[in-house]
Amino acid sequence: MTAYHRLEERFRRIGAIEQAISVLHWDTASMMPEGGAAARAEQLATLRLITHQDLVAPEVEELLANAEVSLNDLGEWQRANLREMRRRWLHAAAVPGALVEAESRACSECEVVWRRARMQNDFAAVLPGLERILRIEREIGAIKGERLGTSPYEALLDQYEPGASVALIDRLFDEIAGFLPDLIEGALDRQAALPPPIISGSFPVEKQRGLATRLMERIGFDFAHGRLDISAHPFCGGTPDDVRITTRYNESDFACALMGVLHETGHALYQRGLPAEWRLQPVGRARGMAMHESQSLLLEMQVCRSRAFLTYAAPIIRETFGGAGPGWQIDALYQRQIRVRRGFIRVDADEVTYPAHVILRYRLERAMIAGDLRPSELPIAWAAAMREMLGVAPDNDREGCLQDIHWYDGNWGYFPTYTLGALIAAQLFEAARRDIPDLMQAIAEGEFAPLLGWVRERVHSKGSRLSTAELVESATGQPLGTASFERHLRDRYLS
Repeated sequence: MTAYHRLEERFRRIGAIEQAISVLHWDTASMMPEGGAAARAEQLATLRLITHQDLVAPEVEELLANAEVSLNDLGEWQRANLREMRRRWLHAAAVPGALVEAESRACSECEVVWRRARMQNDFAAVLPGLERILRIEREIGAIKGERLGTSPYEALLDQYEPGASVALIDRLFDEIAGFLPDLIEGALDRQAALPPPIISGSFPVEKQRGLATRLMERIGFDFAHGRLDISAHPFCGGTPDDVRITTRYNESDFACALMGVLHETGHALYQRGLPAEWRLQPVGRARGMAMHESQSLLLEMQVCRSRAFLTYAAPIIRETFGGAGPGWQIDALYQRQIRVRRGFIRVDADEVTYPAHVILRYRLERAMIAGDLRPSELPIAWAAAMREMLGVAPDNDREGCLQDIHWYDGNWGYFPTYTLGALIAAQLFEAARRDIPDLMQAIAEGEFAPLLGWVRERVHSKGSRLSTAELVESATGQPLGTASFERHLRDRYLS
């Protein structure tokens, strides 16, 4: 076997183990009894250590070097796969196995404490675990940054969005911060002139689930290759052939869970659309979390919060809950879906205020990684940043720094990808509407295949063969920017 094919065999094994880790993580969040936490932490730590050892085995560096000498003998996908192998090896080889194991244990243990602390509004209970994780992440960031030639924060960011830089994020976020305040004020003023869209009542979980699954299937989710379950924090996990979606339900508001499910369905469709022939290889993976977020936001925000989608979905929603009266009509449901408010919870935020939530977290986590903000100071810093960004501050930590799982699960450098994803989603949907002139009519008729086919061809099927920047430009004809996102917000909320 050539050096390249030996690497493929190794990474196929690594890919299979990582898929098992993903399913175990889903089980931890949705099914596992609390008493299984210690054993699960041991299982996950062991499997992550095995994959780390496979990645950094002494022969891997030599195999990579030998394969790179013979690049001309490889096809385009193989060359891209080798590039992704090198990138993964660089990240793994920089960190000692003991530190990988320590990170896994710390995250597994802290995540369990966070779930209880969030419910009980008890930041003090999870603070020691958060401090422990931050120490580990700062150490990992420093080690990787030195190896990759970046800052510690950019090294952590690169784990989720390859090639992204603080300079790029700062430029895009500064542009958003420039137009967002006036846009929020304008949207709120326009909204105040309209009658409030009110739907009251109780919405049983089983009916909410039935509505969600019906719409998921219509959009293109295949339940022969996926599930919908419940967890404290909605997410999409599993594998491309076994996609696991979770949500949380509120019996007084069906829209929260429904929009959450449709958001995660966008992630799931991306997972399912990745190139099957490269499924266990690095090049067959999604191209970073910004692109992943773009797919969830493309479906949730661009499509499922549109008037066209409500034209199709409103009769189904009314039928599900037995709704009658003005509040259940298309225009009222549409206004309800695009309601803007200065809220505390990121996952419940509208698309106008959402970037402010992300910018806040981005700045706070950069400060903590840099050592400029201690975790014990986080609640006060959070409240101050909320007042600055949105003009409101939470009354408790459950609505503040305890609301997201990310830092307590070791995901540092992840938050910017949410708003990068929103920018990409707006740019992709604008291009899709240009390429498919009757797209909005198709959506109004419940036909989603044209859009799904468009993104499958231009995004999903590419895996990680191209960089995020290359994917965006090849699909839309323009480099990533903020113009499409701003146009979308102004068209929907101010016109």
